[in-house]
Amino acid sequence: MALFQERETRDELGLGGIRDSIADHLFPGTSTIQTRLRYMLFIPWLFQMLEGSAAGPDQLATEARALENRLANALKAGGESNGIIGRDAGADLQRLPSSVYWAGLGTWGIRLFPGSTDNLFSSMRHLQRNRPRVRESEDAASEAQALQIWTPVLPPRPKEILEAARFRLTPDEAQFIIDRLVAQQPRSLLAFLARTGSGKADCRYIWEHPHLADFPGDTRSLVGHGELFSSVMHGASLLYNLLLSQMREKPDWIEEYQSRLQEWREGLDMPTIRAWSLDTFWQAIDHPANRIRPAAKRFVTEWLALVRSGDVGEGRLTPAARMVQDRERRLKTSQSRFANRAVRDRWTGASGVERLSFRWAQGRSHLRDLADAQ
Repeated sequence: MALFQERETRDELGLGGIRDSIADHLFPGTSTIQTRLRYMLFIPWLFQMLEGSAAGPDQLATEARALENRLANALKAGGESNGIIGRDAGADLQRLPSSVYWAGLGTWGIRLFPGSTDNLFSSMRHLQRNRPRVRESEDAASEAQALQIWTPVLPPRPKEILEAARFRLTPDEAQFIIDRLVAQQPRSLLAFLARTGSGKADCRYIWEHPHLADFPGDTRSLVGHGELFSSVMHGASLLYNLLLSQMREKPDWIEEYQSRLQEWREGLDMPTIRAWSLDTFWQAIDHPANRIRPAAKRFVTEWLALVRSGDVGEGRLTPAARMVQDRERRLKTSQSRFANRAVRDRWTGASGVERLSFRWAQGRSHLRDLADAQ
């Protein structure tokens, strides 16, 4: 999983904004470093345990870290092995589960508090002091919601959460998450698959889903755009790796990427690619959380033109090669692997070589956890 996440998230050619826009439409609230779905409940439960504390912000942060470390141990005690954040790092864990899931908790409407964890720790005393004083008035409902940290319909916290915990959801917990998705992200593919129970599919890419024909029309169209973008731009990523392999004079790497580029060319659906409207694509993927820079749009437009013309050559002086090198140099400046030999010599032979899948791996994992609830 860690290897797949790294290959999925490496953004050598500045396509991350486009990738994330599509992913945020299809699978909002997910990220490539999420593991198991029940963390969406573990984090609120642990933080609820801090709400009665009189400690200051720094002490609250320390207590929260301790609770998250205890959760990792409780999951191991409960018999879990895969998906535990901090399983090996223990107390030295740098990225806590709360930081991994915090944004998703807000996106799904489980977290009502609008700020970061640090903001929450700083505001905890104020929230606790003012919550009982909410008066019955026309503003009471909105005022009460402003003082809430978590949705009031959060399932109850298991008593043994810090002794022996499991990733398996109860039926009530699964239904709660489905309800949150439907209420907060009703147009997303994640909500559709969760609601219909058709998400437990063993396919590598979402466009290979056995129930694709049943997806809502606008979602199915977006999946089609994603498939084309992933297919077309995969060639640019492969060429990037081939060019670096040639500069490093690595025969085995060169042979591999030449072979993969040839497979890519042979697998292109050229009639569909020639009919693909980029104007429609940009409109379909527009998302308020992601800004797509004009330079990224130009690169995609120019690369697509080369693909349509069949002029994606492998030599270092071809238009395609120059385009890829120029794009990386502009993005990385002095750290460009093409311009900086020291940086290039540290390259290990693979950067962003997998097709973009728009966080389907995480969506699929979460949907399986929902389907396995008992």
